[in-house]
Amino acid sequence: MQKILILNGPNLNLLGTREPAQYGHTSLADVEAFCRAHGERLGYEVECLQSNWEGALIDKIHEYGRLYRAGEALGVVFNPGAYTHTSIALHDAIKGVDPLPVIECHISNVHARETFRHHSWVSPAAAGIVVGFGVDGYLIAMDGLVRKCTNSAARQAP
Repeated sequence: MQKILILNGPNLNLLGTREPAQYGHTSLADVEAFCRAHGERLGYEVECLQSNWEGALIDKIHEYGRLYRAGEALGVVFNPGAYTHTSIALHDAIKGVDPLPVIECHISNVHARETFRHHSWVSPAAAGIVVGFGVDGYLIAMDGLVRKCTNSAARQAP
């Protein structure tokens, strides 16, 4: 069974308690549980990782690049948190494992927030972007990843 990675960056371990007016009351453990259940319904194994360390996120993206090339992974749903706006290294990691599809996902609408949140270094490397749907955005991103990969494979079939 192919895997989908749900990857979360800094401070997302605080979901449910950090700025609930912005991010809601759902915990990261809840998000991971409903992503695993959704993945099962879609026919994929879901692995989840959250790290406050940029290097750990990069290492996991590299790992999934290898898994993708081996046919063991479908792709990644990635909420880079604040690294979205600061990390050229994450951009380069995603570009470096191309064609691994990475869907950038944000709980809040980053474009309706502070100006510094309007720019993403991840977006130009991402296969798609989901913003502003709350934690349901993870499910939307998973559905989009599956549809994108399924449609792409269907177009390439003889």
